[in-house]
Amino acid sequence: MAQVEVKDNGGKKKKGQQKKMNIHVDFTPMVDMNMLLITFFMLCTTMTESRTMDLVMPSKDAVTEEQQSKLKASEAITILIGDNDKVFYYLGEPDYKDFNSLVETSLNPEDENSIRNLLLDRNEEVIGLVDEANKAYEEGQANVKAMHLSKADTEAKLAELMTVRDDAVSEAKKTKGAPMVVIKAKTTTENHDYVNGPGATYSSLVDVLDEMIVCSVGKYAVVDITDGDLFLIGNYLSKGELAASSDFGK
Repeated sequence: MAQVEVKDNGGKKKKGQQKKMNIHVDFTPMVDMNMLLITFFMLCTTMTESRTMDLVMPSKDAVTEEQQSKLKASEAITILIGDNDKVFYYLGEPDYKDFNSLVETSLNPEDENSIRNLLLDRNEEVIGLVDEANKAYEEGQANVKAMHLSKADTEAKLAELMTVRDDAVSEAKKTKGAPMVVIKAKTTTENHDYVNGPGATYSSLVDVLDEMIVCSVGKYAVVDITDGDLFLIGNYLSKGELAASSDFGK
């Protein structure tokens, strides 16, 4: 209950002076009422019922794990960086008997057989989607600047456009059939049974990684080079003589 207390001035009151009043409100009944309301709504409210969703499960005649591995291997491009910055590649699984399965390429973008031209050709669909995302971003930038908004609003809209562009590029790189690139560099200077030399330089590895960005390759990895890869390089340089005199890969 609310109470009003009038402060007595001892009977002495000046002309025009107002009485001082102290108001005290007791909120204890409000607490009881709130608890009653909460209890009422808890008892009368209908909780959300769970809903089920039909799932479409894969058929039993789905491809086997071995078939999936072959499919992924067919999309793979393996780049080998050898001695003196020589660069080679092979598609899919290597053929140790045929030295022509390994192709020598170049890091110079102007060369016809450059690694860039290979990646641009194999990743054409993804690059087209990335170009569309970049074009839409540039058009959005022009539209925002034409609005003559405040600096804060302009930066906010440009940031939003950039987020949309980045999401579109990320989704484009996940396109089915996009190539997977495996990069292997001969970094050791030790002698090998199949190919000897000073090994690859760090700059050539960086150049190959730059090509991944230029060509919008979404899936690539740098792994250690194997004896099989060194055999491929040695067999290529010897024009097949190494395979003829070795039991490797047979």
